[in-house]
Amino acid sequence: MKTPYVPHLFGAAALDRMNGRRGWLSVGVVSSIAWSQEDVWIEYDGHEYFLQGVKREQEGEVRSAPGISTPAEQDNNDEVMARLYRFTSILGFYKRGYVDITNRTWGTFIIRYGAVRDVYTEVMQGGAHGFDCNHMPIIENDQVRKALAFLREGRRLSRVHDAYSFLSFFKVIESQMPSEKRVEWVGNNLDQLTEERAVKRIKELRDQGIDVNKHLFDSGRCAVAHASLGKIIVDPDIPADRQRIAADLCIIEALANRYIKVDAGVPDEMDVYSNRDRLTPWYPLMTPEAVETLKAGGCVEDVARLGRLEGATVSVNLWPHPPADQFREMTLLPIDNGDGVLRFVTISSRGTIVLAFAMDVANGKLHTLLNECGFRQGVEINEQDIEDFTRYFHSVIGNGMVELRIKGVEPIDCEVVIPVNIIPQVPEEAVQRALEQFRHSRQHAEVPTPAVAQTQVDDQAGGDSLGRSESGSTS
Repeated sequence: MKTPYVPHLFGAAALDRMNGRRGWLSVGVVSSIAWSQEDVWIEYDGHEYFLQGVKREQEGEVRSAPGISTPAEQDNNDEVMARLYRFTSILGFYKRGYVDITNRTWGTFIIRYGAVRDVYTEVMQGGAHGFDCNHMPIIENDQVRKALAFLREGRRLSRVHDAYSFLSFFKVIESQMPSEKRVEWVGNNLDQLTEERAVKRIKELRDQGIDVNKHLFDSGRCAVAHASLGKIIVDPDIPADRQRIAADLCIIEALANRYIKVDAGVPDEMDVYSNRDRLTPWYPLMTPEAVETLKAGGCVEDVARLGRLEGATVSVNLWPHPPADQFREMTLLPIDNGDGVLRFVTISSRGTIVLAFAMDVANGKLHTLLNECGFRQGVEINEQDIEDFTRYFHSVIGNGMVELRIKGVEPIDCEVVIPVNIIPQVPEEAVQRALEQFRHSRQHAEVPTPAVAQTQVDDQAGGDSLGRSESGSTS
């Protein structure tokens, strides 16, 4: 399944992208996923979406609620609404929760919604740029689209109306296959479930001699959907009926999730994080022989086999920001390789800054090598060099995500550094201190040795080339 790069813009940059545009369909949403406090613009599957941030409540103002806006002509609202429903289905699933639409309004400009007291929404607490739906899968199969829609309904209704939540989860499976195959599929997958509550409930039912497959259909799906005289129903006035359906809900939800993940092959963000080969965009730049050798854990002895990767112009940025001036056009130079890992450096256009990386082809990951970064000796360093490198170094130490971009291919993201025995500094404060030290050294006609370069060596002492400390923690 395609999981392409999804561009993000935040705050003022997101608003700038929308300025001057007329014609928007705006929807209010209820969400269980962590929603950004800042506005977020993304481009997904060829369409733009403006996720309205949940603003903090100010004195005399009504707190804004989460919402989504997308460009739309006034005469095709239904078509755009269908696209928004599809978008909320995959967004909620990808972020391991739900996002569902509550109301809609078309307007010349984006319309924001006020917060509603009885609507439950998480507010992102992960910092200004914590929201990320990058590499969200593209849903091209209409059957899978329906399954995600029913899952969205089921998740939203869970613990709100358990009976209808059960029915929606059942529809995830029922909508995908004939009755005979559904019975067979459920029977084959009950013992494949790993969700703790579902496993426990299945055992409880089996210990009572109950056929779980038949029970889910008769006492669950049919009892909720029908109220035939003399048949099993879920009576809203009978606590035991409510308790029964609530107890069985975890089983049908686990089955629905399993169908979408395993049979339909739709990954959520944790699946993508665990399984995505981050280096895939760069493989076409290399010879197939080099890629095959490195994937097998070998060594490429002929540098020419690295193809267009050697000497490529690359930009390095801290996601989601654009690259700093010194990192906008860097030259990529391979250093060495072995055991499936290609080590390379990128050199700034002025030749003053060197950034080092380890391209672990065998495992599909890219690592920053902070202990091998710094300023080149014998070249004149200026304040812009100090500022750009210091911000980069301390942002990476503070869990910032680094992206490398080569024109014409998707960006590649580096593994986030997990510092060991280091107290991260606020990047902007570190920049100011480094600039002050640099200016002081210039005033006293000393050979400038920026403090950040010294700190870099001291902080990373004891680490190996992949950023591992002596205690074994990895970046």
